[in-house]
Amino acid sequence: MRPRRIADVLKQVDADIIALQEVVGMDEPEREHNQVHAIADELGFDFRVGENRRLRGAAYGNAVLSKFPIVADQNHDLTWRKSEPRGCLQISIALNERSEYLAPLEIYNVHLGTSLFERRYQARRLFDVIGGNSNGSSQRIVLGDFNEWVRGLATQLLSYHLSSAEPERLIGRARSYPGVLPLLHLDHIYYDSSLELKAITVHRSRLALIASDHLPIVAEFRLR
Repeated sequence: MRPRRIADVLKQVDADIIALQEVVGMDEPEREHNQVHAIADELGFDFRVGENRRLRGAAYGNAVLSKFPIVADQNHDLTWRKSEPRGCLQISIALNERSEYLAPLEIYNVHLGTSLFERRYQARRLFDVIGGNSNGSSQRIVLGDFNEWVRGLATQLLSYHLSSAEPERLIGRARSYPGVLPLLHLDHIYYDSSLELKAITVHRSRLALIASDHLPIVAEFRLR
């Protein structure tokens, strides 16, 4: 709930692109009540928000922050029936000024539901949103809180069509929730083969344990 503390953790992580879920006050005019604006100002990043519902009169949902310019954004509705509204925030990022030589990087920041049947619907809807199979030149990263503590449909679909950046392959089982005593692996990162995964870690620090109920997962990519 403290943007300054979250920003301090993100400074430890030192990422170029950041995906946040469950962000509150995203359209509050006062900086101290607008979490994403306060964090972005602290880091000096560009940002976009995807409102999924109203919470205490303000926008609530996902946000992406970027050191690189954001050139387009779209929020996709993943809500199933009368369940809590959920969404996928799609962001296009220009990685250099001469964008005619380098396609934008597409970021999909996801927060799926807690019900099994809800996630089955959301998995198919998400697959439609990201455009299905890779065409060999696309540059997509799909990441966020998938709320799948077992291998569900979202995991199966995305793992089949995209590469999976799973930290347990490199550092042991990547449990990131709850932060103080991680028991579940809910947070995932998927990416196109046009990107090369260099490293992936779960960021653990004293500050991170109290800044959020999830530990940050950090991936380093290189363009092929």
